[in-house]
Amino acid sequence: MTNVLAVADHRRGELRDVSYELITAGRQLADETGGELHVAVISGTVDEFADKLNREGVDAVHTVDYGEEFNHDVYAQVLTQLYDEHAPQYVVAPNSVNGLDYAPAVANALNLPIVTDTVDLESDGDTLVATREMYGGKVETTTELEGTVVATIRGGEWPAAEGTGDAAIEAFDAEIDEDAVGSTVTGFEEVGGGDVDISEADVLVSVGRGIEEEENLEIIRDLADALDATVSSSRPIVDSGWLPKNRQVGQSGKVVTPDVYIAIGISGAVQHVAGMKGSDTIVAINTDPNAPIMDIADYAIHDDLFDVVPALTEEFQ
Repeated sequence: MTNVLAVADHRRGELRDVSYELITAGRQLADETGGELHVAVISGTVDEFADKLNREGVDAVHTVDYGEEFNHDVYAQVLTQLYDEHAPQYVVAPNSVNGLDYAPAVANALNLPIVTDTVDLESDGDTLVATREMYGGKVETTTELEGTVVATIRGGEWPAAEGTGDAAIEAFDAEIDEDAVGSTVTGFEEVGGGDVDISEADVLVSVGRGIEEEENLEIIRDLADALDATVSSSRPIVDSGWLPKNRQVGQSGKVVTPDVYIAIGISGAVQHVAGMKGSDTIVAINTDPNAPIMDIADYAIHDDLFDVVPALTEEFQ
């Protein structure tokens, strides 16, 4: 019996990190329901993707070699057909732009309930308890759903699956109704005109309102250059127009999970923390020892950023 079907996410030829986090979430549900975890990967270099998705805990990977890029109608058709053939109890998808595009359509086509943007999922085999955050992360709510459910998960909430598995790699012969495919991806344009995806960065140097003036951003860029890191920010910096929207971390920006996240002059509002709490190592530099960011930091530097940042830059150059 197939209990869980997880849908991998990819863009421009690369699997996104949330694909491996879906494996962890899906494996957990499969263990709780005593079943199998199957993963679907649709479009793109599916054979290459399947090899990468064959990680510990995956029982089967279904590949659908159709087109290069995401297509709403193709995903919706393929997933409803996979559901009809394998009858999973849970379909889990990323809470990404793509996932939020096709998951509601699939749920509607199959007449299933859907819960989005989950940060935790638990099942006793009959009831799925889905946890979501509300009011900027200040409140967690749980929703209980019976039977078969479609759920999307927030990136960065589950650890990425590791190891090498022995999953069966199976090409799924989906029957695509070409007349029902009403859209085609013809190109990509980055939001905000930027050329950097901070969600893919290994090291982020992130700046907040403590930087005081736009011209002071130069010391942040100097540190980022010394560390071969990417510059990101909290919302006030973007609202001031000092950095483009695609550099914003947080609930209204991007969720990031870098190896190292250096928060400079950032107080740590819940909306910001929601976007970076999955970082492996958090370094906070702040003059306020009681700032919330200090509570989640692995290394907290209680000092003036205008003294600390140039000293760090000199040290790493």
